[in-house]
Amino acid sequence: MSAAERIHIVIDPRDNVATVLDARVDLERLQGGLVAARGVPFGHKVALRKIPRGERVIKYGVAIGRATQTIAPGEHVHVHNCA
Repeated sequence: MSAAERIHIVIDPRDNVATVLDARVDLERLQGGLVAARGVPFGHKVALRKIPRGERVIKYGVAIGRATQTIAPGEHVHVHNCA
């Protein structure tokens, strides 16, 4: 892991989001190199791939909502685009 990459967790291979586990909001990459939005707070989610509008958002192998708009890879996933 590079010091310029954010620590995150993905529990299940079906997950389409990762949960960020650090407070390095200035960084723009997750471990492994995926470009991620700057400013994502600790404990929030980042899309691992494109999530089309209406598709289920999967975290820890469980559907936690649906995308209310298309979410780009690396985008912050929260109440503004998931319900």
